[in-house]
Amino acid sequence: MPRHPHPSRHGVAARPPALPADDRFVMPPEWAPHRATWIVWPHNRRDWPGKLGPVDWCYVELVRRLTAAEPVAIVFGTATEERRALGRLSRAGIDLGRVEPYRFPTNRSWIRDTGPTFVTRLGDQGVEREVALVDWRFNAWAKYDDWSHDNRLPARIAGILRLRRFTARTRGGRRIVLEGGCVDVNGQGAALTTEECLLDPVVQVRNPGLGRDDMERVLRDHLGVETLIWLGRGIAGDDTHGHVDDIARFVAPRTVVAATEADPGDVNHAPLLENLARLRQARVRGGRLTVVPIPMPRPLWFGTQRLPASYMNFYVANGLVLVPTFNDPADRVALSRLVDLFPDREVVGIHAVDLVLGLGTLHCATLQEPAP
Repeated sequence: MPRHPHPSRHGVAARPPALPADDRFVMPPEWAPHRATWIVWPHNRRDWPGKLGPVDWCYVELVRRLTAAEPVAIVFGTATEERRALGRLSRAGIDLGRVEPYRFPTNRSWIRDTGPTFVTRLGDQGVEREVALVDWRFNAWAKYDDWSHDNRLPARIAGILRLRRFTARTRGGRRIVLEGGCVDVNGQGAALTTEECLLDPVVQVRNPGLGRDDMERVLRDHLGVETLIWLGRGIAGDDTHGHVDDIARFVAPRTVVAATEADPGDVNHAPLLENLARLRQARVRGGRLTVVPIPMPRPLWFGTQRLPASYMNFYVANGLVLVPTFNDPADRVALSRLVDLFPDREVVGIHAVDLVLGLGTLHCATLQEPAP
């Protein structure tokens, strides 16, 4: 297994603080500079029944675009899987010198949720930035029973990168379950999340007994969140039960894009309208947010299953924004509005109709590692 090309100069602290906030770590926004993007090569056939082959080539296109912007660290489960994937990447003209391959087992490929949350802090002189990571407990969205390999993923990445690892706990020592797709930050102390994901006491309960104040304390202690904007419900078809990265995202410290559904007969219409109202009423450091609506694509189905197709699942890389597209008239609307919001980055659509069968798309499949 290759070693990381740029090991941390800081090493591992002899007595690290119990919580990231104790040492001034915060989660940077996705548009902050990256050292690399992490992905897990798709391998679970149950996530893409009958479509794993096309999904492989979707990942090839994802890597092709990303390697033009930054290195891509890829986790493979087996030598055979790695050899086959690298062959396809090479055939697509991708510079394999921009690919960092690693090999260890995973259950699924949705590294946004299974991987760590990277956090950063300024050095003592206010110039040099240290990168660390938060290791949340993962239990497959409190829904599936195959998660033991994925739960070890943050510790493995910490070992590869030689970064300080904070095990996410309450101040009382209780381990915390949380997935990266349920929180979106602006890098200046504000974050978005949903009540459906973190507070529902009946369905897919991540942290039984912990309420709103408890979760706000957890996010303040681990990610530096001062203002948590609570939205209501997520979109139909989302098996995570309300991840925010399908409904609303920060694109600047005071600007948010929000999914909307114009059809009053669609199940997404009412909850997205409520979320839009909450965003327009929210305050960040005393000021209102600029809220930019982006329409949902028309419903996508696989048999009787509604799929969670949403343009909010875009990914921001160095000089690049990758947006899932669905062969839908709203594709051009979403791309056009994101072009306006990211004038200094190339905005590129990636066909995601096959990918979304796995109940996630580009943001779910990627994880940014900040530049040190």
